[in-house]
Amino acid sequence: MIDAVLFDVDGTLVDTNYLHATTWWQAFLQYGHTVPMGNIHRAIGMGSDKLLDHLLPDGRDRDADDAIRSAHTALYAQYWSRLTPFDGAADLLRACAGWGNRVVLASSAAVPELKALRAALDADDAIDEATSASEVEESKPSPDLVQLALERAGVPADRAVFVGDTRWDVEAAARAGMPCVCVLSGGWSRDELQEAGAAAVYDGPRALLDDLGASPLT
Repeated sequence: MIDAVLFDVDGTLVDTNYLHATTWWQAFLQYGHTVPMGNIHRAIGMGSDKLLDHLLPDGRDRDADDAIRSAHTALYAQYWSRLTPFDGAADLLRACAGWGNRVVLASSAAVPELKALRAALDADDAIDEATSASEVEESKPSPDLVQLALERAGVPADRAVFVGDTRWDVEAAARAGMPCVCVLSGGWSRDELQEAGAAAVYDGPRALLDDLGASPLT
């Protein structure tokens, strides 16, 4: 039996991946980098420490990296009051809590952004713990964030499952020693997620909840 369910937030519970892609694209342009939007989308799910190295040239002026991050934060913050959870996201959290699972948000968002995400979800009654980017040295696909969420859940890795939406979630969960169940709501394809090693793939939070029915994750 599973004692804890750890959740990625962006693209998994809240519809933000394309907002992030657009605002990163704008931030890059401000500092002279033209990055294809499709490439940016495939990097969403990484923290900014990994994302910039993944998308920008090695020989760039790294002194501008902090300014690019700040530009993205400012652009994305314009949407905070309008963030929308996916259908079934809050119900899924409450169902997991109702089955006796510890529910932990494993978010790489900074604290102010995480607050906006939690406000959009409106399900704090079902959430036991949450993480933020400032609490770990490396973001996904490194396992740091998932391991911290696991520590806060207070259960061993073989008694937990991670729910995410990207290859980076699958890789981070595997490195932390647990399976990852994925949803398609972040824009990654079923084949991509299965090839990455996802234990199961669902259309979105509602489809996952409907499949579980009255039975907890096992």
